[in-house]
Amino acid sequence: MAILVTGGTKGIGLAIARRFARPDTDVFLNFRTDTAAAEAARGTIEAAGARCHLIQGDVGTPAGAQAVLAAVAAHSDRLDQLVHCAVRVIAEPLLAIDPVALTEAINLNGTAIVYLAQAARPLFRPGSTLFFLSSRGSRTPLPNYAAVGAGKSLAESLIRYLALELAPLGVRANCVAPSAVDTEALRQVYGARTEEIMRQSAASNPSGRNVVEDDYCSLIEYLASPSAAMIQGQVVFVTGGSYLAA
Repeated sequence: MAILVTGGTKGIGLAIARRFARPDTDVFLNFRTDTAAAEAARGTIEAAGARCHLIQGDVGTPAGAQAVLAAVAAHSDRLDQLVHCAVRVIAEPLLAIDPVALTEAINLNGTAIVYLAQAARPLFRPGSTLFFLSSRGSRTPLPNYAAVGAGKSLAESLIRYLALELAPLGVRANCVAPSAVDTEALRQVYGARTEEIMRQSAASNPSGRNVVEDDYCSLIEYLASPSAAMIQGQVVFVTGGSYLAA
C-alpha cells in the first residue's frame, strides 16, 4: 500500500499520514520548505513501522506536481491514496492582495488537484482514491480567507469533474472538509485570535466540542475502503453540526 500526502509533514496532512502508516506501507510526504518539520514527521511515520519518503517540491505548478509523482514512481508502482492537503495562505483582503501571489495561491489551493491527478494517473489502480481537503471557506466568505477559500471552491468543482473521469478506472475522488482545526494555516489567518476562535467554535458546536484528528481521519479511512466504492465526487463535512442552517 502506498499513500502520498501533499503538505503531509504538519497539521491535518500529518495526522492523515499517521492514520495510514503501518508496516509494509510506503508513506510519501510532500513538503515545500520546512525541512526540520519534515524530518520530525519522518520519525513519527517510521515509528509506526511504515517506510517514509520525504519529497520536497511545489505541487502548485504542473512541473512541480510531475516531479513529486516521479519521485513516488521511483519507489512504488502504485498509489492507493493521494491526499492534497498543501495550502498557501495569504491573509489579506481580496481588493488589496498582490495579483501574482493570488494566482500562485489559487494554483496550489485549487488547480493543483488536476496537476496531481494527471501526474498520478499511471500509478492509480482500481480502488485508489484521490482526496482534497476543503473547508467552510469554500462556500462561506470569511475575512482575509479569499486566497484559500476561492481555491478550495475551485478544487471542489474540479473534484466533481475528476470523479466522472476517474470512476470508469475504478478510482474515486472526494473532498473532506473538517470544521475549525488548530493548524499553522489557521494561525496564519487568525494570528493571536486563534485560541479565542477555537474556544468560540467549541462553545457554539452542537456536539459540544471541536473536531479532532480522529474525526476526519476515520472518515478518510472509510472513504478509502471498499465499503465506500460508490461514493464519488462528494464534499463531506466533518463538523459535529456546525454550519447547519434551517
